[in-house]
Amino acid sequence: MLRKAITSGARATRSAARAPAASQALLRPQFQQTQTFAPAFRLRAAQPAVSRWYSSEPDSKADAKAKEGDAAAPESANPELDALKKQLEAKEKEALDWKDKCLRSVADFRNLQDRTSREMKSARDFAIQKFAKDLVDSIDNLDRALGMVPESKLSPAADASEAAKDLANLHEGLRMTETVLMNTLEKHGLERFSPEGDKFNPNEHEATFMTPQPGKEDNTVFHVQSKGFKLNGRVLRAAKVGVVKNK
Repeated sequence: MLRKAITSGARATRSAARAPAASQALLRPQFQQTQTFAPAFRLRAAQPAVSRWYSSEPDSKADAKAKEGDAAAPESANPELDALKKQLEAKEKEALDWKDKCLRSVADFRNLQDRTSREMKSARDFAIQKFAKDLVDSIDNLDRALGMVPESKLSPAADASEAAKDLANLHEGLRMTETVLMNTLEKHGLERFSPEGDKFNPNEHEATFMTPQPGKEDNTVFHVQSKGFKLNGRVLRAAKVGVVKNK
């Protein structure tokens, strides 16, 4: 009996606990439908724009005070500062003067270097000028001696006399000597030129006579009396020539 009473009491307790949960489940949708929410923010009504007005006329009092301050500024300046400014200006002017003098001195020194270099080069190139002038006459005499032998005697026959053979050998030796001499002089800048057939050039030629020559142009060199010489491109002695003049 006791066991039945305990079992029936437990069942009644469980049924009582389930009844409120079911009633809440039935009432929840109705509660959700009736619930309302307030908006998170509200729109503020638009306010009219506010405009400000400014005066375009200058403030006469403020301008007057500013002018008075500017006028009073020089009077209240420090005299020591003015003296320092004057000294600074004087030093700057002195520095500019010294800079100008320095630049002029450098330019003069460079010009002196260039002039000295040119003079030294000219002295090296024309150091043998006097010696070359004295040697030119000897070269002319050697050239004339070689030209005095006829071409027919320079190639003697096999049965020619001993004198003819000796003359040919002597001429050949003199020709070789002249060649070696001229090669040596050319190494030192002395050159010989023969202007036969060229146009007359008063800077390089000296006309000793002029004569008509049929079939040749005027002012043309047709005869070379003595050849000319140049030392490092400078005319040492002009060539003495005969010039054509048909008119």
